[in-house]
Amino acid sequence: MSDPAARHRYSYADYLELEEASNIKHEFLAGEIYALAGGSPDHAALAANLIAALLACVGSRPCRVFSSDLRVRVLATGLATYPDVTVVCGPLERDPESRLTVVNPLLVAEVLSDSTADYDRGEKLQHYKQIPSLQECLLVSHREPRVEVWRRSSRGGWEHEEAARGGRLRLASLDCEIGVDEVYRGGLEDSVGGAR
Repeated sequence: MSDPAARHRYSYADYLELEEASNIKHEFLAGEIYALAGGSPDHAALAANLIAALLACVGSRPCRVFSSDLRVRVLATGLATYPDVTVVCGPLERDPESRLTVVNPLLVAEVLSDSTADYDRGEKLQHYKQIPSLQECLLVSHREPRVEVWRRSSRGGWEHEEAARGGRLRLASLDCEIGVDEVYRGGLEDSVGGAR
């Protein structure tokens, strides 16, 4: 067995250089670089439906909805990652070390999978909560029609709300509601539900 202390530690600059040359995406945290797996067709469809719902919420406001191609960095913890969906309102604030990375999302969303659900709900969510501009984080279930929202409260803590099939969730950051059925439209309920 190899000595864990002998593992190579990468700098953020090393990571950015790798990303520029790579045809796959990686996440960076604490000197480690992790390859991100590709998503399933259901995962991609859920993310696309969520983008459509958020675009309707944004309307003509000065906000932009981004796909998983946008890299977000949590300056407080050093995490650099690619949320499945990101919303930024107002001007983009860039990472001081990378003009291709933003640091001021208003909302991020993750479509869960068997391999990422625990991480997305746990450690990654805790990183996201360290972003000063972030008001809400959505977690979209891959097993059943269920969407969770973690919302920053006026007292500075975080509140949790969820909705299932037929339900709606209020997005305070965008002053709108999204329907769970909108996110799972196109027959995904059957394919997602059948995977239980």
